[in-house]
Amino acid sequence: SLVSYWLVPRAPLGIAGWRWVVFLGALAAVAVWGIRRSVPESPRWLAQQGRLEEADRVVAQMEARIETGLGHPLPQPGAAAAAEMAGTGNFSEIWAPSYRKRTIMLVIFNFFQTIGFYGFGNWVPALMASSGVSTPNSLKYSAIVALMYPVGPLLCTLIADRFERKWQIVAAAVGTATFGLLFGQRTDAEWLISFGLLITLSNNLLSYAYHAYQAELYPTRIRARAVGFVYSWSRLSTIFTSFLIAGFLDRFGTRGVLAFIAASMGVVVLAIGVLGPRTKALALEEISR
Repeated sequence: SLVSYWLVPRAPLGIAGWRWVVFLGALAAVAVWGIRRSVPESPRWLAQQGRLEEADRVVAQMEARIETGLGHPLPQPGAAAAAEMAGTGNFSEIWAPSYRKRTIMLVIFNFFQTIGFYGFGNWVPALMASSGVSTPNSLKYSAIVALMYPVGPLLCTLIADRFERKWQIVAAAVGTATFGLLFGQRTDAEWLISFGLLITLSNNLLSYAYHAYQAELYPTRIRARAVGFVYSWSRLSTIFTSFLIAGFLDRFGTRGVLAFIAASMGVVVLAIGVLGPRTKALALEEISR
């Protein structure tokens, strides 16, 4: 939003500002490529592929780092960890009795969570304009709200592993719904920006928490396949979200859009709060059982 605020009205080097916005966003892929190369492969996966020396080297590096922080050696791994290494997974396993309920729960969750996350984030300027804010000011206020995107995750690190993950997701969904409804009641800049920041912070909490949470719910042998499947429902939902938001905005205004987002977050609360298993302080093998 900040880059858009600066560049969209201009044409640096004779090139339309919106093209620069898209180009600068694409450059971030280079940084992601560099980060990806520095992330170690899962030692569980390496062991399953028979690459035992690589797996041992990754584990040794992690253990050394943790032991340095703790100041004492780690206990020996239990037999359950070795048992989880055995076998390879397939798509049908995510529908086995052990995982069927959580797969259905995550499909429902992913379909509705995008409505709250992208329904607000992508439509902030339009929602502000619908509340009576001029277009230049709506871009400026949206840029201020967008500052929470890098700051929010840093704040979330303070609580990331202190509380049960499923309740962090529930709290985030409640926050998005509540602050969204309050956002729809205001027209003054100070409150629009304040509630916009709080909605964005709630969405930051939701995003990091659920990405970690859904990865914890499946064993290594089927995790990538399972998470890829359930997450694909969020991409399917995104196809329709823009059309739905535009329709609600046209017929019911900002309040109608935010009521729609709040209802979607209500589904998220029910799905995760009622059906989601707890994961805090549990080993992967315990969660998988």
